[in-house]
Amino acid sequence: MYQLFIANKNYSSWSLRPWLLMQQLSIPFDEKLQQFQADNYQNFRQFSPTAKVPCLHDGDNVVWESLAIVEYLAERHVGVWPADPQARNYARCAASEMHAGFSTLRNVCTMNCGARVQLHNPPAALATELARLDELWQQGLNQFGGPFLTGTSFTAVDAFFAPVAFRVQSFDLKLSENAMAYVQLLLELPAMQAWYQAALLESWREPGHEAEVGLYGTIIKDYRQN
Repeated sequence: MYQLFIANKNYSSWSLRPWLLMQQLSIPFDEKLQQFQADNYQNFRQFSPTAKVPCLHDGDNVVWESLAIVEYLAERHVGVWPADPQARNYARCAASEMHAGFSTLRNVCTMNCGARVQLHNPPAALATELARLDELWQQGLNQFGGPFLTGTSFTAVDAFFAPVAFRVQSFDLKLSENAMAYVQLLLELPAMQAWYQAALLESWREPGHEAEVGLYGTIIKDYRQN
């Protein structure tokens, strides 16, 4: 069975992507959750050559980086990428753009599932990236008919944008009506709800991740239960 190494569900957007994909496609795996600490290097190096999450173990094969994990799974399981060539091309381009881009969105609106944050003077670049995000989603929804980005089935491209759905919720980000409907669709997935509820129950706080929220905003509500 696959072993998927992830970190705190409240914070780890990168971990969410393969975790959610495997849940949605019913690919069995053993979850190995590792707690973020001030210095993860020695602990995380025990299972990941980069000392980062996520990391997938498949027997002697070790696969790091979320995009590489997705491609590894795509070689072994049907449905990771869309079957239609046009949809698959869009999905790969959009997932790659999310993997490498949207740095302002990541930095200003860091993932903190349980928090609700009021932003203070967000940089102009955030609005630019949100406009591009909306445009990118509209392209997929309009071309392939929704409700997911490449049609009726959840695929890897949806997994790549799942952390954005939590960011929209936490930071009250504004997108078009169709884009907000897509966010709600992701948030209501049973696997997303399971991740969210587990995040709320996590009993630890990692100071570095908590401090990131305060760089650009103030927590006005906190739904975490510990």
